[in-house]
Amino acid sequence: MPTADLLLTGARVRTLGPGRPRASAVAVRDGLIAAVGDESEVRAWRGAGTEVVDLGGACLVPGLVDCHSHPVWGLDMTTGLDLSTVHDLDGLRSALACAQRTDGWVIGFGLDHNVFGGRPVDRALIEDVLYGAPAFLRLYDGHSALVTGAALKAAGVTGPRTFAQRSHLATDSDGRLTGHLVEHAAMDLVAAVMPRPSYGERRLRLVQLLSAMAATGLTGAHVMDGGDPDLLDAVARETVLPLRLRFAPWCMPGADKEALEELVALQGRGGRHWRVGGVKFFMDGTVEGGTAWLEHPDCHGQGTGAFWPDPSAYGAAVRFLHRAGVRTATHAIGDAAVRHVLDTVEALGPGARLTHRVEHIESAPDDTVARFARLGVIASMQPPHTAYTRADRSDEWSLRLGEDRASRAWRLRDLRDAGAVVALGSDWPIAHYDARAVLATARAPRGAASARAGLTGLQALEGCTTHAALAAGEGAVAGRVAVGHRADLTALHLDPVEAPADEVADAPVRLTVTGGHIVHRDT
Repeated sequence: MPTADLLLTGARVRTLGPGRPRASAVAVRDGLIAAVGDESEVRAWRGAGTEVVDLGGACLVPGLVDCHSHPVWGLDMTTGLDLSTVHDLDGLRSALACAQRTDGWVIGFGLDHNVFGGRPVDRALIEDVLYGAPAFLRLYDGHSALVTGAALKAAGVTGPRTFAQRSHLATDSDGRLTGHLVEHAAMDLVAAVMPRPSYGERRLRLVQLLSAMAATGLTGAHVMDGGDPDLLDAVARETVLPLRLRFAPWCMPGADKEALEELVALQGRGGRHWRVGGVKFFMDGTVEGGTAWLEHPDCHGQGTGAFWPDPSAYGAAVRFLHRAGVRTATHAIGDAAVRHVLDTVEALGPGARLTHRVEHIESAPDDTVARFARLGVIASMQPPHTAYTRADRSDEWSLRLGEDRASRAWRLRDLRDAGAVVALGSDWPIAHYDARAVLATARAPRGAASARAGLTGLQALEGCTTHAALAAGEGAVAGRVAVGHRADLTALHLDPVEAPADEVADAPVRLTVTGGHIVHRDT
């Protein structure tokens, strides 16, 4: 009889499998689960080379997966000064006045729209404390940035530009560039000339980041960008990646047949614990940035256009990829964007079930909720985003949408109750990557969504395990503690289903196992 590489005993195992929901021991061999049962059943797998870990009563669950993250691209997005703790304009000015320069630049990230107190985002509010330094400050949503006049000059930007996607350089009533860069194409103009971390710095930070993610119980992430394949491949050859990463490179407006064929050709590329699997689209931007595609304008008269200026071109691209067997994920925050994605998938026919997903879904009308289950469209949602709103709806997100649409915030429970697959994630670095916080806020949403019922403890756990596997088309090999499934496992000192949500958020992680490798151990 073969022997196990790893034997986990003394556990309270939640298998999430229909046949045997509970067990106390698990054997792992060659990266897969070899046996599940009580200790007497698994004992025979022990050999001279088997590592045995007594979990001391910890709760062992399928490995937790972040269904929307940016661990590689996020290395650039989190360079410089962390502005996430800044709450008002005075605080921002104070932080910038003493900020460290990087090759003469001030670079920051995590800036909350609410800092501006309803004022337009404008470089005039900060330039005097920077004394002529070029600055690039990412707003927390990742879809916009504030830059100074010196940064615009360095990039050779002197006036508005026209882009293939719904993106723009904001101007005031006099036509002056305010420095507010809205959406990716506009931000890329300045990002191309600002200082960037070296390869060595990025490599070190990637390993540190993935290790820190594993310490929260994460064993995998659905990466909603193309990442850096060369960097990933180099790291994966030198060490075991603590997380299993699945990348979905972007398809942007203007993509022609050749570009689509290149995306198809990328599918399956990868190495140990990483691979390309899927394509990411954007149907809109963000509510706070005025670029969410809404069925009715927001309070500033914005939000009436799709990210793809010709939405039918998006539909054609999705059809092309679907016929090639490629899964898609579409960023859709506003109600019009969500409806258009659902319409597009419905037109693909019944063969599209559980193949395509919608990311974010921040405000959804009643009639769209039931369509997710009926069409088999996966809802991928990020409960920690609710913390950027306020219960009294005085925040920028709520004010822009208005009372009716804000009341439909993050309908996690409604979608689950309707029968939809609901996959959960953080969208790091937009919100913290801590898997426990994702579980906790799914059960107790915050801010504008706090009046809504959250998920049950079991539903939240499923969102990071069984539903995560379905969202990746991996339900037959992942998401449960079952023989033949991947040995991706998370052990917590408490039961994430039964414990109160606030205790889950702080639960010690006893052990994290990815592909049979112990990648985190609570010492």
